[in-house]
Amino acid sequence: MDEQTIQAILDQLRDGELNEYHVSKEQFIEFRNTLVNREDFKHFRGIAQQGGSIIYRYLQEPRS
Repeated sequence: MDEQTIQAILDQLRDGELNEYHVSKEQFIEFRNTLVNREDFKHFRGIAQQGGSIIYRYLQEPRS
């Protein structure tokens, strides 16, 4: 997965086109590295799943 694809997915989450996005354990590092460089980073919540995958959701209010 390249950075441009990840940015597009994050934009879809932000814009409400996606409710959530599942990231596999293998894609996590690359996905997170792109996510933490965004200005709206604190609006995203990652929820760990059994087996190492993560579900990301966009929050209207940034987390503290």
